Order: sequence, then structure tokens, then C-alpha cells
Amino acid sequence: MALSLGELAIRHGLELRGDPETRVTRVGTLQNAGPDAVSFLANPQYRKQLAGTQAGVVILSPEFAAECPVAVLLSSNPYASYARIAAELHPGPAVVPGIRAGAVVDGSARVAPDACIAPGAVVEDGAVIGAGAYVGPNCVVGAGVEIGAGTRLVANVTLCHGVRLGARVLVHPGAVIGADGFGLAREPEGWIKVPQLGGVTIGDDVEIGANTTIDRGAIEDTVIEAGVKLDNQIQVAHNVRIGAHTVVAGCAGISGSTTIGRNCMIAGAVGIAGHLQIADGTVVTGLSMVSRSIRKPGVYSGALSVDDASRWRRNAARFRQLDTLAKRVAQLERAEGEAGQGRDGITAEDGNDGDGERNG
Repeated sequence: MALSLGELAIRHGLELRGDPETRVTRVGTLQNAGPDAVSFLANPQYRKQLAGTQAGVVILSPEFAAECPVAVLLSSNPYASYARIAAELHPGPAVVPGIRAGAVVDGSARVAPDACIAPGAVVEDGAVIGAGAYVGPNCVVGAGVEIGAGTRLVANVTLCHGVRLGARVLVHPGAVIGADGFGLAREPEGWIKVPQLGGVTIGDDVEIGANTTIDRGAIEDTVIEAGVKLDNQIQVAHNVRIGAHTVVAGCAGISGSTTIGRNCMIAGAVGIAGHLQIADGTVVTGLSMVSRSIRKPGVYSGALSVDDASRWRRNAARFRQLDTLAKRVAQLERAEGEAGQGRDGITAEDGNDGDGERNG
């Protein structure tokens, strides 16, 4: 697709400084883009590459416009503007309506006429596939599943029975939504499986990364609200609720019945214990362990940075001594407090005698 800079400026509400008739067909980095490409500068770390760029146009903030040797599109949020333009220049594959050979669709399922069911996909009884939806190769859509308009299951996605996806949801390969939660009751002889009777409800415009798993609720649904973005290989346990427009990076694990608020940012490999409340707007940095509720928004960290191995081993040994050291400090503070009370207990008569000796 080729678009003029004038078209891009109007469509995306940007100020153009350059020839509006110049046409671009793709995106590229500042360093490697050619005259037919759109590039951007969002991170000042790459500012040094701006002077030598040969891009057809660069999206950037006004403060860097004078340094750019080519046409510019001015934006208050260059990365977001780039994302929209990149999506326009590089649209996803079109959905070609129809049920392909090799797909298996139950006679009671309802598939919109303009939806696509790819080869190898299975759509079970009572499922509903919305307008323009795409069910990719080897996907499994369980009984009673509802898929909203424009939703895309890329490939090898499993939606277990009773899952509901909103409109324009994007699910990457290998994701499993609606498997049983880890519910077990203990007896002296072992463990009893607790039936997982809820479902999973996913709002509009959610993205779910490759091999991410979202468990069904034990009684009520696990809920992923609108606009949430989940990276690859995330575990979302039963009855978790993730608020709208929250993002979670790869390899995070969220234990059961935890509620994460709206507009949160959970970094990679974060572990969140169960039955917690995380306030709206909270940021948790990578590798942190969240073991208590966070009631006030802010930036939270809970992991030690990498260190020299020999020093780490010494410190790790000292970690085990912290409780003993804390008790010793407490004892010393109590002893010091008692000694201080003894000194404060000197009588007025004793004080006068001392003054008399010094004055004498």
C-alpha cells in the first residue's frame, strides 16, 4: 500500500513539514529506512541516528524537528502515531469468508457468513462465531464459545467450553483459554479435584500472547476487561480479574482470585500471590514478587539485581542470619532503653551534690 504524506498527516492529525505528495509504502528504522519508508524517533537514545537518516519521513516530537534532514510528521506521542501508521501501511491478512476444507464445524454452531474457519479447525456444538472473525488452522472452539466480531485466533488456539471473547480480540498461537483452574481439596489420603464451573469472559480489543494460559473460574468467571494486553507465556489463574487497559509482560504469573486494577503495568516474570488487590495505575517492575495487596498506585519493586557470584553467595548466607540479627538488635535497644531510664532516674538531691562538688 502506498500513501502520501499529506494523506497520513490528515488521517492521523499530524503536522507535516515536507512535500505532501511524497509517497511511502513501508516503515523502517532511522538507520536503514529508504526514501519510501516512514521512521520515527521516540527514544532520545537514537537521536544520534537522526542526522543521517534517509527515510521518506520521520515521526517525531517538535523539539527534534530542526535536527531532521528529511520531511517530518510532528506528534506529541511519536510512538503511538508510528504504531497507527505502521498498521495502515502493513495491514494484517484479509479474512476470506468461508469454511475451508478440513475444518470441522458442528451443525448447531452459528458462523457469520463473512467469518473464516481455516483448515484443521474444530468448532463444537452451540459455538457462535461473529462477523469477520477468523479461526485459524488447528484451533479448537469448544461448546458454547462465543467469539465477537473481527476477533482473530491465529493458529493452534484452544478455547474451552463456555469462553466468551469480545470484538477485535487477537489471540496468538498456542494460547489456551478456559482450561480448569488449579482447584484441589486436601484429605488425609490425598487430593480431591474441585470442579471448575465458571468460564472466562474477555472484553473488546484484548490481545493474548503465544502460549499464554487463562484458567476458567471455579464458580464465577475469570475476567479480562477491555483493552488488556497480555504478552507470551503468562499464567492467569482461576477467578483473576484484570482491569481495562492493563498490560502484563511475558512469563508473569497471577495466582487465583487476585484483582488487578485498570491501567496497570506488570513487567516480565512478576509473580503475584492469590486473593490480592492491586490498585489502578500500579506499576510493578520485572522479577518482583507481590505477596500483599497494593492499595495505593505507584511503582513497586521486589527483587535484587544481579551481582558478582561470590558476593551473592556471601550475602545469601547472611540473609539466613537476618532474623537472629534483628532479635539481637532489639535486645540491645531494650537494654539501652533500660540503661537510659536508669540515668534519667537520678534524684534532685544527687544532682545538687554533684553541682556542689563541681562548684566547690
